[in-house]
Amino acid sequence: MHLDIAELQAFYDAPLGHVARKLIRERLREVWPSVRGLSVLGVGFATPYLQPFRTEAERVLAVMPAQQGVTAWPGPKANLVALADEAVLPLPDASIDRVVVAHVLETSESLRPFLRQVWRVLSPSGRIVVIAANRTSLWAQFETTPFGHGRPFSRTQLNRLLVDAMFTPTASATCLHMPPFGTRYLVRNGIRWERMGRNLWPQLAGVHLTEATKEVVALAPDRGLRQRVPVKPALAATKSLVSAERLRRRP
Repeated sequence: MHLDIAELQAFYDAPLGHVARKLIRERLREVWPSVRGLSVLGVGFATPYLQPFRTEAERVLAVMPAQQGVTAWPGPKANLVALADEAVLPLPDASIDRVVVAHVLETSESLRPFLRQVWRVLSPSGRIVVIAANRTSLWAQFETTPFGHGRPFSRTQLNRLLVDAMFTPTASATCLHMPPFGTRYLVRNGIRWERMGRNLWPQLAGVHLTEATKEVVALAPDRGLRQRVPVKPALAATKSLVSAERLRRRP
């Protein structure tokens, strides 16, 4: 079940949310140092991380699931957000170069159809970054933050989920090594905690950032079942079968 938009917005408006947004933005920038001339889409509640891309990308859009609700971004007079069913993204095929997925995998009720929609709108050379809660972290245990709701993932589970959805994981990073407590001391020293946590307890990070590319495969004729067969060998095999059939039919 998705969190309500008001709960998500309230977290990022609070001091702890400000620190989390800053740290995740920095890690996301390390994964994508440049998006110049590209189209960027945020799906779920990804708008806290999209602002740095607006001055660089060709266009930046966001889609929020109907079950969650929607809020205007970056403002009521210049809204770039649409509300849609998570299993029916209102975008053309292969129209987006970069996709940021945040606060949706953990609570999605139609996970596979949702990822298939992301695959559909992503360009053949496109990339996605999935931001999801780490199941071994304190952030996944405390419901005082959005990362403590729904089902968290290990890195292996997240990779397997993406592979099953026809993506190829290419890179991974972690973030939010600071504890998820809202005390003034921890929030004020969040960046210091983050640097220390990367070295001392990297496996306890609050979130995974996993990058993946779109996998393009041939489709089997039997009810559209996918087969992981390279396109060129598949075409060569088809031509061989056609030639063999022609020789068999000769008198």
